[in-house]
Formats: sequence, structure tokens, C-alpha cells
Amino acid sequence: MHRRAVIGTVGAAVLSAALGAAEAPSLDPAALLGGEATVLDASPRAYLQPIAALDAEQRKRFKTGHELFDTRWVIFWFEQGEWGAGPTFNARGCGDCHVRNGRGAPIAGGADAHPMVVRLSLPGTNEYGGPEPDPNYGDQLQTQGVERVVPEEGSVDVRWIESTAAFADGETVALRRPEVSFRNLNFGPFGDGLLISPRTPPALVGSGLIDAVPDSVILALAERAPVDGIRGRPNMVWDYAQKRAGIGRFGHKATHSTLRQQIAAAFSADIGVSSDYFPQQNCPGPQGACRDLMPAGKPELGQVRWAAVETHLKSTAVPARRDVKDPNVKRGEQVFSEARCAVCHVPELKTAEVPGYASLSNQTIRPYTDLLLHDLGEGLADRRPDFVASGSEWRTTPLWGIGLTQTVNGVATYLHDGRARTLAEAIFWHGGEATVSREAFRTMAKEDRAALLRFLESL
Repeated sequence: MHRRAVIGTVGAAVLSAALGAAEAPSLDPAALLGGEATVLDASPRAYLQPIAALDAEQRKRFKTGHELFDTRWVIFWFEQGEWGAGPTFNARGCGDCHVRNGRGAPIAGGADAHPMVVRLSLPGTNEYGGPEPDPNYGDQLQTQGVERVVPEEGSVDVRWIESTAAFADGETVALRRPEVSFRNLNFGPFGDGLLISPRTPPALVGSGLIDAVPDSVILALAERAPVDGIRGRPNMVWDYAQKRAGIGRFGHKATHSTLRQQIAAAFSADIGVSSDYFPQQNCPGPQGACRDLMPAGKPELGQVRWAAVETHLKSTAVPARRDVKDPNVKRGEQVFSEARCAVCHVPELKTAEVPGYASLSNQTIRPYTDLLLHDLGEGLADRRPDFVASGSEWRTTPLWGIGLTQTVNGVATYLHDGRARTLAEAIFWHGGEATVSREAFRTMAKEDRAALLRFLESL
């Protein structure tokens, strides 16, 4: 047995519903994706459970942070909700996009791409080495404003371009990719050479453990000898706390170095809530009415609320793997390795000491990521650099919890823009360094690819 319980207080309550009371749950180390920060929950709330060993104050902050995460942020003090949204924004709360801490899924298409957001930039870099924002619209198009006071920046339309791909045995897979267009731009044209990147929100499961992986582990992975042309590199990004470059680990292109910074950036870009890291609202260039409505005084995301949201995300457990001993799952894990998938989706990492959080400290975790950038080819390229990440490089997405996507979200989509509706579809979009893995998947026997998908569904 492990020296601390792996079943959280809430997780124990849902254990019989999640895994079945007739059979004792396995404590096979392979099932403990988050080490001691694992919870036995396969329900729609699987991404919401607290880790074990939180003290009373941490549990209080966890609950407060959860409430803030799901609360509605408002523009005016007299509205019902947390004050501080806007004046322009994409959502009224974190939970609008990260439903139950899960992935955001784009709509089928049409006039409103929420919760898809569109990142914007021009060629060149800003003062921190990141993307150069558009002079009229900033670095993300804000699709909501204050009715009759501050207009939204514009609207996003999405059209899905359909295609098919085929396995070597002739079975086909439907593919799609988004084609984004804009209308009702209220502040003039975009700048010359506009670069865009449609994004959907990633799952937040295991954020505290990702934050606890030391830089030395990520750098060691980057220094490995290439395998079949696969070699990742860290994204060097601006760390607002240290006021220097740091190793990115959060975001689709690993553009934020800490969980705290990722939270502040999301509040700023998506909800229009300012913080010490991002003290200004999204009111660039000609947006005078937006600036006129900006509040004076302290940042809207104060230290107490910021710490509460951070505690919630840091302290959320990772759901355990299921069916670890199933022969098909075990075969799929072997095929996953043989296809070189595990070169980027590294099965095991180690965390460092996290003061005050025993369940996060010195853990062997199984996130299936190296947290590095890899060139995934033209098919997935957004052609928009982000710090040192090129337009075709993406951070290796952690796979823990991926098999519960449909259960948690009610819909399953994958990849940075939500284009893939199945795991097979997601694999087919892999190119560049991942071509060897895609081709292995495309040409393997039907029973082997079914086993590989079964393995992914067990995570």
C-alpha cells in the first residue's frame, strides 16, 4: 500500500458508482496516473475531486476557488456576480469554457465559435519576445462587449472543411479542419500580415502536478538523443514573477511557465479581469470607449481570489486509469510504445517538493507528455510563432484523463482547435516529427489499432 491514501474524500463517495462496488479497485502503480494525487472517480465529476491530505485551510481555499472558477464575472458593481469582467471579453467565467475542468468544444460551425477563441498577432515579437499584438485588436479577438456602451471587437465564423483518410486495409476515417473568418469588425482592418490561431480550451486535469515538474526534468528530456527524427525542445517564455525567461509548460504551445501565470493570462485574455501580471484591460489602439470604462485602482483579480483559484487547480486530483490488466489494454500500451508514441507522450515524470502539498511532492506521475515542443507538420500548423515555438510546433498534450473526455464534457473533441472528434482522427492529423507514429498507426493490423485506442481510452 502507498504511504498515503489515494482515494480523496469525495472520490470515496463515488467509488462504487465509478468503478463498481463488486470488485476491489486495483492499486497497480500503472493506474495511479497522479501518484498519490490520484482519485478513483470515473464519473462526470472526475476532474473536480481534491487530492488527499489537504489541510483545513487548503480545503477551504479549494472550495472557494472552485466556486470562483464557476462563477459569473460581471462588468458593473451592481450586477449579480463577481465584479471585474470586461469591458471586452470572450466568456463570463472559467467554467463557460472549461466545463467541469474539461476541454472546451467548438460548435459545429456558423456565426458563433464559442468557446473557440482566435489568437491574433503580426509578424515580429513584443517586448517580452512573444507574439506582436494587432494594433487595433490586441492578441485575441474579443467577441463580447457592453451593450450600447462598449462594442465587441468582432465576430468569428467557423466553416469545417471535410476530408477522409484511409488505413492501409482500406477502412476510412473522416477528418475536418476549421476555416475561420471574421465579420462585424468594429475597429477597422487588421494589421498587415495578420497571423491567426483558433484555439479551444484544454482540460485542466493534473495542473498542480504539471506545475511541480522541475525544469531539470524537462531539460533532460530535451537533451535525449533523437529517435526516428523525433526531438523536442522547451519553449522559452516570459516569466512574469521572475521577470526573466522561463521554461513554458502550460498552454497549447507551452507559453506560460507556471500555473499561477496561466491563470492570470486566462483571466485577462478571456474574461477581461486584470491582475498584477496583466494590469491593463484589452483596450488597444482605437478602442476609446473601452478605455473609458476601465476601472481605477487595484487589479480586479486580487491576491486572495487569485490564490483560491490556484489552490483549486493545483489541488485537483487525476482520475485513475481503468482496466489496467485488460489484455487488449496491455497490448495497446505495447503498440503505443512500438509506434514511437511514447517518445513524445512520455509515460512517467517526477515531481519536485511542493511545500505544504504532500500529495504533489516527489511523485512518480504518468501524464504521458514530455512538456516539450514538437513539429507536427503542415496539417496542424497555425503558422503563428509564439516565443520560440514555430507555427508548426505544439506542446505534447498530456494524455491522462483523455479517456473520460466524453463522460466529463458530454462531447469529445481533441487537438488545439477541437477539429478531431475521435482519437483515431487526432492521430491521423499528426505529421512532421510524428509522421512515423501516424504511419505506424495507419498501417498496423486492425486489432492492433483497436488495442491502441483501447489503451488511450483507459487513461
